[in-house]
Amino acid sequence: MTPGPGFRIRTDVDRPPADVIAGFAEFETCEISDLLNRLYTADAAIQNLTCPDVRLAGAACTVKVFPGDNLMVHKSLDIAAPGDVVVVDAGSSARNAVLGDLISMKARHRGIAGFVVDGLVRDLPALQRLGDFPVFARGHTPMGPLHRGPGEINHPVCIGGVAVAPGDVIVGDGNGVVVVPAACAAEILATLRARAQAVAAYSDAVARGEFSNDWVDATLAAGALVPPNGAAASA
Repeated sequence: MTPGPGFRIRTDVDRPPADVIAGFAEFETCEISDLLNRLYTADAAIQNLTCPDVRLAGAACTVKVFPGDNLMVHKSLDIAAPGDVVVVDAGSSARNAVLGDLISMKARHRGIAGFVVDGLVRDLPALQRLGDFPVFARGHTPMGPLHRGPGEINHPVCIGGVAVAPGDVIVGDGNGVVVVPAACAAEILATLRARAQAVAAYSDAVARGEFSNDWVDATLAAGALVPPNGAAASA
């Protein structure tokens, strides 16, 4: 092992205001993903393995580990602020778990909101018995981690194909995980709230069977796939 990259820890992370972060818990990840133009949604394989009815919203404390090692996951408990989501880039490894029930209990005592892991976890029955502590991951295995490093904390990582910077807002629910870049978090939340009433009204109308598909024909016509009169397009 050599010093430098692979053993870097940052503690000075800029986060969006607490009320902005908390506000994202009001909305489904589907709505948030739509406003992010479907570009910031993690791979669907990363799902909540512990309590799918609990929503997760917090600023990212990012951790990059060598696949199968969790030294820096342990250290992140000293670095993450209460309310943070510890986001672990384990390189999508399908071998060793990088955390289990003990580290999750420690994290909950420290006020950490939950984990999102691009890799595996272990001790699944015990994790599920925690009840209200969300752990999102690709799956689970009995094979535990090593504790040697290398690893980094609060440097950019990749989770399920999405780049995550320290302080980005992580939102998770039964649908999966989305990442809201910190720089646009307040704007995205304001837009979600501004359109919430219209979205709810449309959903209620559809539930009553009141809807029109005219927009589909308009879209097709705009693309010249179906002429306005419905006749077959000429060659």
